[in-house]
Amino acid sequence: MTIYDFYADTKTRPTAEMRKAVLNCQVGDEQKDEDPTTSELCARVAELLGKEAAVFLPSGTMCNEIAIKVHTNPGDEVICEQSCHIINFETGGPAAISGVMIRAIEGRNGIFTADQVHASIRPNSRYMPESTLLCVEQTANMGGGAIWPLEQLDSVAMAAKDAGLATHMDGARLMNAVAKTGIPAARYAQHYDTVWIDFTKGLGAPVGAVLAGSQEFIIQAWRLKQRLGGAMRQSGIVASMCLHALDHHVERLSDDNALAAHLGQEIAKLPMVDQVLPVETNIVIFDLADNAPSAAEVVEQLKAEGILTGAFGERRIRVVTHIDVNPAAGRVLLQGLSRLLGTPKTEEAFNDA
Repeated sequence: MTIYDFYADTKTRPTAEMRKAVLNCQVGDEQKDEDPTTSELCARVAELLGKEAAVFLPSGTMCNEIAIKVHTNPGDEVICEQSCHIINFETGGPAAISGVMIRAIEGRNGIFTADQVHASIRPNSRYMPESTLLCVEQTANMGGGAIWPLEQLDSVAMAAKDAGLATHMDGARLMNAVAKTGIPAARYAQHYDTVWIDFTKGLGAPVGAVLAGSQEFIIQAWRLKQRLGGAMRQSGIVASMCLHALDHHVERLSDDNALAAHLGQEIAKLPMVDQVLPVETNIVIFDLADNAPSAAEVVEQLKAEGILTGAFGERRIRVVTHIDVNPAAGRVLLQGLSRLLGTPKTEEAFNDA
């Protein structure tokens, strides 16, 4: 059975050309700064994000957790949006690793305002935790891949900095926003002390993320990388695939964004779909109407047909486009959804994806 995997862009597999990039890469002991391929990757990402230095890490989750640990002390409070990855998908890491509290903002599609930041910062009191770090997610995963408008991204950062807080950007899918808007990654990250990008999502590499910040921050991040067991040896083997992604897979993110936009438009036409969140990048999140099967039932029935999607709540489903799904796969997905959720008013679009 052919599998059409729309569950997540983390499911991407390295292309044949990406695998070939490994064959001639130079390697050394990364822990001793002797791996030239990894050093090149870190230098390129630091420049891309407008920061002084960067460190190669096994995962984006480790990027977030190391950043929180460096920026905070135990008992501090971190401000972020309630649906973000840090709160929901990192197994309580901020509490377990850094001993910090979370102050969750209720944003709209993962995005909040400077006024909400001001309202969330604790007053100076011996009874209260100290607000020390603001985190944002660009794009906002559970907000449907929503893109923070540049002015709003700047304003929340400045609200935090005016109060003495550090700022951190979870940029797992930052390059999808860049592909959509044409705004450089460094400009999005301008007012954020630390930022990272993931290579295992739309960029299609099998391992790795790169966290960037000041030289002093990266020195501290390296100590935590070692402490948490994330230090590697000949990491150029995987860094070479990340470099290939930078050279060959960034521009094609526009294809993923375009396919997701089309899927969102067509899914919204299905009679048993209540709403589709605005589709701005490569994520489509939609809610099922009351007369529809549950999200879990729809996901299981699609799975039986070789179509993988994700249930994120009783009536909410997420679909993610990436390098391994093309318009033909999109047609299969739409046809499967149509069989389960009703025939749309206009069916011809299914054949034009």
